[in-house]
Amino acid sequence: MRVPQTIAIDGQSAAGKSTLGALLAEALGYLYFDTGVMYRALALAALRAGIDPDDEAALSELAHQLVIDVT
Repeated sequence: MRVPQTIAIDGQSAAGKSTLGALLAEALGYLYFDTGVMYRALALAALRAGIDPDDEAALSELAHQLVIDVT
């Protein structure tokens, strides 16, 4: 069987996705990456840059420029 390189977990808020993801990644020897952290990093960068949260074009541009180190 082919081993997947990416596993995505979806579900409702507070359903245990992060807990399950972290445990699964540890068991399989995978890197665990919480995309919620990525979205919060973008929100923080937008706040620091004074970008209106409703300005989709500015947020999109910021997202393209933002470097998030996951190591």
